[in-house]
Amino acid sequence: MTAGANGTSILWQRLDLPGHDSAVLDVETAGAAIRGMAVFHDAEGPTALNYTVRCNRDWHTTESYIRGWAGSHMVEILIHRDRDGWTLNGAGCPAVAACVDLDLSFTPATNLLPLRRLALAVGDMAEVRSAWLNWPAGTLSPLVQRYRRDTRAEYSYEADLPDATRFAAVLQVAPSGWVLDYGGLWRAQNGV
Repeated sequence: MTAGANGTSILWQRLDLPGHDSAVLDVETAGAAIRGMAVFHDAEGPTALNYTVRCNRDWHTTESYIRGWAGSHMVEILIHRDRDGWTLNGAGCPAVAACVDLDLSFTPATNLLPLRRLALAVGDMAEVRSAWLNWPAGTLSPLVQRYRRDTRAEYSYEADLPDATRFAAVLQVAPSGWVLDYGGLWRAQNGV
């Protein structure tokens, strides 16, 4: 992890498929923004996604923009959240109305948002509801996530995926909130 202009940056290697992801966190007057680039190979073929996720001062997601390509087709996704709810490319998404966070399924970067907001003490646990962008479908679904802080740098994590399966992992987390090891699926590569 290195210092950015006013935040931190990180580089991950994907372990279940060929790929990498790099992101930077910028803390701004109105909130914060995560900007990143995920490059990987999956069922769609070679994929490169440039993403931005903005949140307000309370670490609640306000918008996201994903642009790039998957295989041979272009990708452009705009997600917006305000007091009227969530939209995906301009269409309302009432199924995720109660969600505060956005979780982009193709990157570990967005776990930083609830981790920063919750600021759990060791031994504490919290449940959050996220709008989960399912890749490659490009749909938003509600995702219930549970974080339990086991040590200063380790969290037990569970997510109830939309297909009714439960994902569980141990997350190694830096003091900044970046996930350094995401249950054997992603690992930080820049010597943190």
